[in-house]
Amino acid sequence: MTTVTVGQIVAEVTGEGHPVVMIHGLGGTSNMFQPQMEALSAYRVIRLDLPGSGRSARPLEPLTIEAMSNAVVRAMEGVGVTRAHFVGHSMGTIVCQQIAATQPSLVSSLALFGALAEPAEATRQGLASRARLARSGGIADIADQIVANALSAHTRQTSPAAVAFVRESITRQDPESYARTCEALAKATAVDSRRISAPTLLVTGEADTVNPMSVGQALADRIKGAIFSSLDRCGHWATVECPRESSQKLADFLRRVDR
Repeated sequence: MTTVTVGQIVAEVTGEGHPVVMIHGLGGTSNMFQPQMEALSAYRVIRLDLPGSGRSARPLEPLTIEAMSNAVVRAMEGVGVTRAHFVGHSMGTIVCQQIAATQPSLVSSLALFGALAEPAEATRQGLASRARLARSGGIADIADQIVANALSAHTRQTSPAAVAFVRESITRQDPESYARTCEALAKATAVDSRRISAPTLLVTGEADTVNPMSVGQALADRIKGAIFSSLDRCGHWATVECPRESSQKLADFLRRVDR
């Protein structure tokens, strides 16, 4: 494994083969895809910390979905990747869609976990409130809210390690950067899904209350040929709540695409 910094992004690069670029969601880092690494052993995997998240520095310019997408593309160029499978979670799925719609030559396929096209109005307002709470010193309170509301009851009851991972992922974020990321997500707008031509898989937990199955199914219906799949007793953080099932669905999808 090699850790590199390209522009505003810290990336971990592992393995050989067709590239897979992995993009986390709000409050996440590259580590949320650690459970999938064994399933991706035949690929060159590039896991990114988006600008202002995880180990990546707070950007100087305003943070937007478009800025995140551009930073991802620059990071790909920096590690010599011209085309890749893209895997995203939550906010990261919007970044994936942005790249697929505007630069389709870069995208071999999309695998979107807990996907959405854009936040609902109530979610936008909630994100603005969360940004204020982060700036006021409430990042731990945000983490507790996410554990209580974004993870499934089954995960909270049976997987304390997953609960601890999610809470640690949130509390370790830089509060100002997290607030700016909340505001960027709150302003996100849907791309024209008709411009997405890459094979697409959408996976949503059946107990996801952040982006419910209806949201994922509606997006799948707008992307030509997209496949929608669900995970039993799984909340929003599918890759860590249901790691084996998520890895299996991802590996099966990539095998079909690569035939």
